[in-house]
Amino acid sequence: MSTLVDPFDRTVRYLRVSVTDRCDFRCVYCMSEDMTFLPKRDLLTLEELDRLCTAFIRLGVDKLRITGGEPLVRRDIMTFFRAMSRHLDSGALRELTLTTNGSQLDRFAGDLFAAGVRRINVSLDTLDEAKFARITRWGRLAQVLRGIEAAQAAGLAVKINAVALKDFNEDELFTLTDWCAGRGMDLTFIEVMPMGDIGNEDRLGQYWSLRDLRARLEERHRLVDLADRTGGPARYVRVADTGARIGFITPLSHNFCESCNRVRITCTGEIYTCLGQEGHSDLRAPLRASPDDALLDAAIRRAIGQKPRGHDFDYSRQRADGQVSRHMSHTGG
Repeated sequence: MSTLVDPFDRTVRYLRVSVTDRCDFRCVYCMSEDMTFLPKRDLLTLEELDRLCTAFIRLGVDKLRITGGEPLVRRDIMTFFRAMSRHLDSGALRELTLTTNGSQLDRFAGDLFAAGVRRINVSLDTLDEAKFARITRWGRLAQVLRGIEAAQAAGLAVKINAVALKDFNEDELFTLTDWCAGRGMDLTFIEVMPMGDIGNEDRLGQYWSLRDLRARLEERHRLVDLADRTGGPARYVRVADTGARIGFITPLSHNFCESCNRVRITCTGEIYTCLGQEGHSDLRAPLRASPDDALLDAAIRRAIGQKPRGHDFDYSRQRADGQVSRHMSHTGG
């Protein structure tokens, strides 16, 4: 039974934890090319991450998603996954999963499955090699595709996350949907969010409303709305003629705050109870202040008690209203 209930009577059961702000890509909607990353000494150790996640699980969280940056570039990260598997074995944790760019899956897919991971999200916005290199700046599409194949071969269910980007992947809408359907993978489209300074990129110019995207899909397919929920913000449809499942995450055209059951922890131990707000609390200090968890538990409860009703992302006035200063890689995707 969860003891984490926010001021709007929403029960928090879903924790997203960033284990690093570092990434081997530099996606144009996520970060600038010349990123300055945190000193490694500022990051929580793997042992501290274990203790922090364990506290949340004890307080009722039953879904844990590991994020970054790119979580699989964190040194010895599989030690952490193997440690978290004990909560799956005990039944306290219902799901252990991660979001990844796929670059390291060829190395780690088997280890992830062995640690109890059964479902992962892979961020992939295009199937065009040249466009992939352009959007990620440093990435190689072939490496990611090998990783996806390795994940499926290891027994992991793969869901593709694609950020909807105007004048970039609009022409690949049906290519992406058909490719995922042919490989038995769910696909979720995400509206680009106004987070962080991304250099010369035009955030407003990137925005492609998922209302428009869905309308274009319906020109070719009949979409059936589903009641499915995976613990996150996506709303799902079934493509009637292929059986594929497609999700829509719409923080701008239709926010999902009324059902928000999740909080985010950064790799430095800050808790953000809303992705689209600047407000946060420090959990690193109480974590390090005492070997027992009384101070930590109290700090977690205080933070949940300050969770806002929702975010304020808005592009409708032709500017990126509600923009927050931190990069997505800092908070965790």
